[in-house]
Amino acid sequence: MNKRLAIVWFRRDLRLHDNQALTEALKHADEILPVYIFDPRKWKGTLAHTGLPKVGSHRAKFVLESVADLRKNLRAKGANLIIRTGLPEEVLPELTTESQASWVFCNRERTDEERRVQNAVEASLWAIGREVYYSRGKLLYYTADLPFPINQTPDIFTQFRKETERITPVRPPLPVPTKLPFVEEENFDEGELPALSDFGIPEPPQDERAALHWQGGETAGLDRLAYYLFDSQAISTYKETRNGLIGSDYSTKFSAWLAYGCLSPKQIYHEVKAYEEKNGANKSTYWVIFELLWRDFFRLMGKKHGNAIFHKGGTKGEAPYWKDRPEAFDRWVKGQTGTPFIDANMRELAQTGFMSNRGRQNVASYLVKDLKIDWRKGAEYFEHQLIDYDVTSNWCNWNYVAGVGSDPREDRYFNILSQARRYDEEGEYVRLWCPELKELPCDRIHQPDTLSDREQSSFGLRLGANYPMPLVPSSNWMKKKKR
Repeated sequence: MNKRLAIVWFRRDLRLHDNQALTEALKHADEILPVYIFDPRKWKGTLAHTGLPKVGSHRAKFVLESVADLRKNLRAKGANLIIRTGLPEEVLPELTTESQASWVFCNRERTDEERRVQNAVEASLWAIGREVYYSRGKLLYYTADLPFPINQTPDIFTQFRKETERITPVRPPLPVPTKLPFVEEENFDEGELPALSDFGIPEPPQDERAALHWQGGETAGLDRLAYYLFDSQAISTYKETRNGLIGSDYSTKFSAWLAYGCLSPKQIYHEVKAYEEKNGANKSTYWVIFELLWRDFFRLMGKKHGNAIFHKGGTKGEAPYWKDRPEAFDRWVKGQTGTPFIDANMRELAQTGFMSNRGRQNVASYLVKDLKIDWRKGAEYFEHQLIDYDVTSNWCNWNYVAGVGSDPREDRYFNILSQARRYDEEGEYVRLWCPELKELPCDRIHQPDTLSDREQSSFGLRLGANYPMPLVPSSNWMKKKKR
């Protein structure tokens, strides 16, 4: 009797722990064939409003490392990862025919581009008499456990949180299989892991100032989880340090591993609970779970509102007037706005692929509220550049800041000068990323445009020469309400 074979199509779930598609495949099949496909539409594609590549070098490197780690971990369990480059709707039927697989299992994605690929895969497999089985293992909560249907998810986070966290269980993470029954086919081509150059992507810059030297993959993600909770116990002060700007431990830094499924949110949740059982719970341990709730909320907003999160008017359907200012946008991208706190954050992003949450809120507010530039250009730049880019978290956060999303507060505005003084009081962060300003005293570091010519000379500064004149004078924020 022939053994039943299932293809497991890995996507943004590059792990063995708590992988529902893998678990379901093992229930149905005698053998599995794990597959990862590099889709050129993503890896060589460009973004609609900026023309930037969809995948920047920082994230590309992280994903390649994550796929390599997945292959290593599969081999340790007696299996392997088949790697292909091509269109999934063409590659998967070919592999299905070649291996005589009965099914394809994968974890479902819900946003537009990913959904179109799923539909094409389903149609092409149906044409040869095969089916796709979808799993839903991406969230902290299972949607079946929520107290409301997806289309009735509250649009306000606080209401969502209150309706879920006390009554909705977080299921335990699924265990890592002890052994994987790999297809018994000696001549099956495993495929080579591509290089960045295969997609025309340059090597990312390496910068010693980076908050963390990221390494993609489940192994590194689990190591970071163990370090942050148990080795350093940095979690114990997370609520107090989460708005930090410099160093590796002011925040969890789980985001990149979560974005590509190297870490499961349920795994993080249950490890936090294990930490609390051993060391006691506090506001900081709760706040890590609170951030996971935000992630679920944005994913549910993406499911509920569909493509609206990508539209000019967002989920509200109404948009302010945006200006077309290509030179100003270019200066924002390059960290040359003349506002030190903005420039420092944008330079960190360009050099490392990462920026703190506090920084993201400020640079986004500056782009849309101060420069009046279409928020979608900012969202696309983040998509291109961020190592931890997650579709719904990125686009829904930009909806939120631009005032076109689910925010109960009207006209949310960040006073950049007030924020800079509050979160970079001594100017250490600005000096780190804007060394041309390193000689400025603390009380002037965030307002170099208030220095006289003589004062500029005494600090080795010349506005318009070695540091740009500001697009927005700092005096503008002196007149506005602080936040």
